[in-house]
Amino acid sequence: MHKWLAGLLLMCLAVTAQASLQVVATTSAMGMLAQTVGGDAVTVRVLAPPDRDAHYLQARPSMMAALRGADLVVAVGADLEVGWLPAAIQGAANPALNPGRTGYFEAAAQVALIDVGGPADRSLGDVHPAGNPHVNMDPVRMAEVAHALSERLSLLVPEDAARFRANAEAFADKVEARLPAWQARVAGAPGVVFYHKDADYLALRLGVPVLGYVEPVPGVPPTARHLRDLVRDLTGRDGVVIRAVHHPERGPRFVAEQLDWPLHALPLDPPLGADAEAYLALIDQWVEAMVGNAR
Repeated sequence: MHKWLAGLLLMCLAVTAQASLQVVATTSAMGMLAQTVGGDAVTVRVLAPPDRDAHYLQARPSMMAALRGADLVVAVGADLEVGWLPAAIQGAANPALNPGRTGYFEAAAQVALIDVGGPADRSLGDVHPAGNPHVNMDPVRMAEVAHALSERLSLLVPEDAARFRANAEAFADKVEARLPAWQARVAGAPGVVFYHKDADYLALRLGVPVLGYVEPVPGVPPTARHLRDLVRDLTGRDGVVIRAVHHPERGPRFVAEQLDWPLHALPLDPPLGADAEAYLALIDQWVEAMVGNAR
């Protein structure tokens, strides 16, 4: 009898697992958001490791296999994954995930973007005419995306709509509660030099001046002349240099040493499997770096 009950329990657990909505997220930040909003109604797999630059991945068979069985793909959008996600979706042969279908969701399409426009000319660097795609670095925009994602999940699993919306609201409440402390922490911060335009949303949200970029244009490695010009223009000022962990260290280190500024290397995305608290802790790290108190 006990064996029969145990077998029945295992069968029920298996059915529950199979009933879970299969979500594929392109980055760990998108994975965090999908898991936070979806809760135990979703199973999330992330395609891009958080220590890799999501601009420059290649479509791989493992990506196609994950997408083949997915009910929803959650992408950053604004062409961040343009070099590999369309090919991976095509290779997966899962039409439910094609752009325009319910199974395709872009975070950048849910919020107002900065840096919209400009020539769609790759010879000018890693340009994004649709706008800067790095919305994951603005917690307020991420809260907006969470609400939009809750509505998309509600279309796919209507019986859990109230739970999805409540989870999105809880995430937004956490962001709202942290925002005043972040703003107070960076009040009076002298400014920052980024390697790439990947943390501009956070600087804008918190009112921290962006003094320049190690890259002469997005996606193009710095020349010696550009670095010297950057140092010349900023000599005599205070500030901080911050690069993402996947960016080269040499250029940022040169600028920081010449100006005698702090240099920080930080991840742009939370760890795999991160929850909302881990994402907010990542923002804490960036806030501290902007005032020169984290290395």
